[in-house]
Amino acid sequence: MISKKEVEHIAKLARLGLTEKEISKYQKELSVILDYIEKLKEVDISGVEPTSHSILLEDVMREDRERPKTKDQKPKRLIEMGPETKNNYLKVKSVF
Repeated sequence: MISKKEVEHIAKLARLGLTEKEISKYQKELSVILDYIEKLKEVDISGVEPTSHSILLEDVMREDRERPKTKDQKPKRLIEMGPETKNNYLKVKSVF
């Protein structure tokens, strides 16, 4: 069983102000949790493969590859909609 002093130390680390009633409540609850963890340590998991996630995930991203370039690659319509252009680029106010 976890001691009252240990609960007070944990509460201090977590910056929690606990009453005596709360300290005894958490002392019991933390003891139950730690007892359960001890039970889990007894389980034989030698044949279980370790995982990093509970469900299997697959990469759904597309393959990164270069597109063939053509001369008309620039979005002419977008450039035409801009207020000012220069050399087929949108002209904008300076950022700095």
